[in-house]
Amino acid sequence: MPANRLAGTKGARAGRHAIGMKAAEIAERVAGTVEGDGGVEIRGLAGLRDAGPGDLSFLSNPKYAGAVAETGASAVMVSQDWAGTCPCTVIRVRDVEAAFAAIAACLLPPPARPAPGVHRTAVLATSATVDPSVSVGPYCVIEDGVRVGARSVLGAGCCLGSGTVVGEDCRLYPHVVTREDTRIGNRVVLHCGAVIGSDGFGYLRDGERWRKIPQTGIVVIGDDVEIGANVTIDRARFGQTVIEEGVKIDNLVQVAHNVRIGAHTALAAQVGIAGSSEVGRRAQFGGQAGVTGHVRVGDGAIVGGRAGVTKDVAAGSFVSGYPAMPHAQATKLHALLKRLPHWKKRIEALEQRLKEKGP
Repeated sequence: MPANRLAGTKGARAGRHAIGMKAAEIAERVAGTVEGDGGVEIRGLAGLRDAGPGDLSFLSNPKYAGAVAETGASAVMVSQDWAGTCPCTVIRVRDVEAAFAAIAACLLPPPARPAPGVHRTAVLATSATVDPSVSVGPYCVIEDGVRVGARSVLGAGCCLGSGTVVGEDCRLYPHVVTREDTRIGNRVVLHCGAVIGSDGFGYLRDGERWRKIPQTGIVVIGDDVEIGANVTIDRARFGQTVIEEGVKIDNLVQVAHNVRIGAHTALAAQVGIAGSSEVGRRAQFGGQAGVTGHVRVGDGAIVGGRAGVTKDVAAGSFVSGYPAMPHAQATKLHALLKRLPHWKKRIEALEQRLKEKGP
């Protein structure tokens, strides 16, 4: 996740309508202090290089410090110890990331919730139970025995397989699919195209052919989980694939059968976790990291981007590289690998000198 997440965007004025706030009011809400014109009105959010009049920007990564002096923003949020030059109002805060996120929520209220009711094109089985406060969008399919809790929203084209249970206050964006008997907790967000409960990748070699192993288990998703676009979470071969409460999963992640991911773990884009592996609580995975089957990643561990985990990772450790190793060791190894061409030339030169010198 880049530290200056909004860099390269166009600010709130190009998206949802923003609620205007004075810079002084913003500072008050995040326990910050104002330097400059506290009365300037803020109507949007933007990156330092793209901001214009009426925009609030922020600096949390020193890499972008040079852009502050040239920004067109009306105000910039910085840390309390920042010592640069800024052409506009400055708001100093203790934690830039947290403060900017809080103000984004104030300036940009969430999109309006669709009205309760079932769209005329949706198809609901007679045995399905859908709370009257639920919004069911166009072309949704809700199969036998499905239960959907109060105030949940199903976007266009969602398909809930037989026996699926969706809790209260969930948001399923368009084209989410859940296979049979999936269990989804409360306040869960599933983004477009997520597929929950597809068959695990289980086959036996039978001569020259593959024979499918029945995948008879289910997927269980805890409360307050958010799952990104086009994520796939496979049902268990038997028993359960479990995503515990508070887990955050980025786009294009693959979670295989019988995996358990501990509470409040975060997985960045394109992570792949093979079957029957277990991830502890509060772990973090960088983009494109991979975990082989039947291993455990301990509580609070960090797996760096593109790391390949082939054996257990201790709780609280930071691993990277392939095969995954302690991060400090991986960085040293990488530095040594970069010097191999130099050493190769030196060895060839030494060999030539020895050859010329003779026996």
